[in-house]
Amino acid sequence: MGPGEAGGRRRAGGALGPHQSERRSDPVGTPDGSGPDAAEEDPRKRPRRRGDALNAAIFEAVLAELKETGYARLTMERVAERARTGKASLYRRWPNRARLVMEAVYHVVPRYMDAPDTGSLRGDLLELFRGVALLLEGPTGEAMRGVLGEVLHDPEVAEQIRSASRGESLAQIRRVADRAVARGEVRAEALTPRRLEAGHAVMRHHFLFQGTPITDRVIEEVVDEVVLPLFTAPPPG
Repeated sequence: MGPGEAGGRRRAGGALGPHQSERRSDPVGTPDGSGPDAAEEDPRKRPRRRGDALNAAIFEAVLAELKETGYARLTMERVAERARTGKASLYRRWPNRARLVMEAVYHVVPRYMDAPDTGSLRGDLLELFRGVALLLEGPTGEAMRGVLGEVLHDPEVAEQIRSASRGESLAQIRRVADRAVARGEVRAEALTPRRLEAGHAVMRHHFLFQGTPITDRVIEEVVDEVVLPLFTAPPPG
């Protein structure tokens, strides 16, 4: 399959060309009436939400703050105001903003990284990493930069982030790899953890040092020059 057969390419500026397949749109936004000014009303008039409903409102507020002001200016107070809840509600759930931001990222990951079954390993990988590119180009990328800075300077935060990790990236590419094994495209014993991690590692490296947008050409190079050769190589040892 040629490079242009799995959804077309994006231009360097991120706009779709005339023959491109449309990438999944970014659903992250600010809910109506959820801006910081909303908290100036009588607290007794705030919506009474608990559990998943409250968490979802908080996560969407975090993503909106990341998009609007960036990680450096994000505070628990501003998130609480935007989510129309009390700051104490945040601190009961998350000890600091790094943990809160990571939870918000996990909240949005399934919107992008649930790669459809295209019928081939290459097609599945292209769709998966297009979703990764969208994540990195939005609030999640801003979160990664900010949390990385805190992790490098605060061992306690680093340990909290490690302990809260859910392994979403590895789980998503494992699902893609398992489909390829079922089709007979690759051998299960060839799919070591290091090989499974390689594609995401290259994408993150490109994002941190080259920035965005991450074009389809870059995605195809990651798939064709890194992931596919590793997956189809003989098992180690």
